Amino acid sequence: MAGEPQDDCLFCKIVEGHVPATIVRETETTLAFRDINPQAPTHILVIPKAHHQDAAALAAEAPQLAADVLRETQTVADLEKLDSYRTVFNTGSGAGQTVWHAHAHLLGGRGLHWPPG
Repeated sequence: MAGEPQDDCLFCKIVEGHVPATIVRETETTLAFRDINPQAPTHILVIPKAHHQDAAALAAEAPQLAADVLRETQTVADLEKLDSYRTVFNTGSGAGQTVWHAHAHLLGGRGLHWPPG
């Protein structure tokens, strides 16, 4: 069921404190933590605490929560003193999604060229 923790979800386990993560910031509805395989000097994942499969599902099922995630990317970028950054939502395996819990990648700290590779 959307929003309910999933036993097999890595990010749900992080939210519940069963898997360690380097937490950057936590709100009532979101959690931000450092990516274990960073693709930039700053690479932080911002997730909703409630389980939603991907960004599309999050937007459809909980638009206010989607807004919370986006708002938190800015707050975390400010805390990290990033003048510019990229926010990426991978939706589907063809786009590189490997954890089936909606999450935003906050990338910064170096030049991010376009188009992304």
